[in-house]
Amino acid sequence: MKILLVEDDKTIASGLEYSLQQDHFSTILCHDATSAKKVIAKQLDQISLCLFDLSLPDGSGYELCKIVKEKGDVPVIFLTAIDDEVNVVMGLDMGADDYITKPFRIRELLSRIKSVLRRYNKQAQSKTLIELDNIKINTLEGKVYKNGVEIILTALEYRLLLIFANHIGQVLSRNQLLEQIWDVAGDFVNDNTLTVYIKRLREKLEDQPQNPTIIKTVRGLGYKVGD
Repeated sequence: MKILLVEDDKTIASGLEYSLQQDHFSTILCHDATSAKKVIAKQLDQISLCLFDLSLPDGSGYELCKIVKEKGDVPVIFLTAIDDEVNVVMGLDMGADDYITKPFRIRELLSRIKSVLRRYNKQAQSKTLIELDNIKINTLEGKVYKNGVEIILTALEYRLLLIFANHIGQVLSRNQLLEQIWDVAGDFVNDNTLTVYIKRLREKLEDQPQNPTIIKTVRGLGYKVGD
């Protein structure tokens, strides 16, 4: 499992990274919000959990948490100084999953991480079957069915469908979609290519691709699945 660690104190960051790797986690380490945003934009689908320091030289853990929660269902734990503890409530309201106050024992942090991951794994198990009208997605098998008959999708088409399925009822802009699928299977996806893939996906999923009822266009904003 891969953890995104964002901590501006390089001594603390180095110690945390070493301890996480000793516990068999792989890590991506950032020392500021700017570099963390780039990782989130390109690699969030590869990250199992985020550890964010609340106070960063060019931003805060709050804004990083907001970006993560808008893009996907990835757990976030805040690392906070004692003086910041009262402000953590704001972060929890944004969707953060836990926080730990500095200084802390590494065993306590690892315990918190594993507890949050267990909770998310249980939730994920309940989401192995996603239904969109007459379409069923079995995420455990990586298969998609229409009226009980399997539909063959390319890796990028499947990834695009999962993005929609994980944001039911939410309008997704073209930029949001591009940020999440640009490097799937090593393929470069530009705006025109995205249009082609949405067209192909509709042709496979919709009864009337020219009048889509599953992947709907929200004029001037993007696309939406579900009400």
